[in-house]
Amino acid sequence: MPANLVRGQDADDVAAFVAANAGVSGFAVSKAISGTNGKSIFKSQCASCHTLKDAGTTGTVGPNLDQLKPPFPVVQNQVIHGGSVMPAFKGKLSDAQIRAVARYVSSVAGK
Repeated sequence: MPANLVRGQDADDVAAFVAANAGVSGFAVSKAISGTNGKSIFKSQCASCHTLKDAGTTGTVGPNLDQLKPPFPVVQNQVIHGGSVMPAFKGKLSDAQIRAVARYVSSVAGK
């Protein structure tokens, strides 16, 4: 699909529909999350789409984070704003939770 063909809430809705119909659990209905443990947040909000060895996840909808090895600012920006299929988590996670998951991913990816 061409980039930017669908944007904003429409993109989130399409991603949720595809994930729900592809059998990817935990994506379409986001669970309420509390606390600031980056690994726990990752496992509840990101695991169904991303591979990350430290978290024991093997999602294939999004990129393999062990291969990308993204630095903290990149992860934080992606979590806040989302991407082509990835929903934005600003407003869904607190600033502290976003920082925690970004710290976690950037510190363990590729290790």
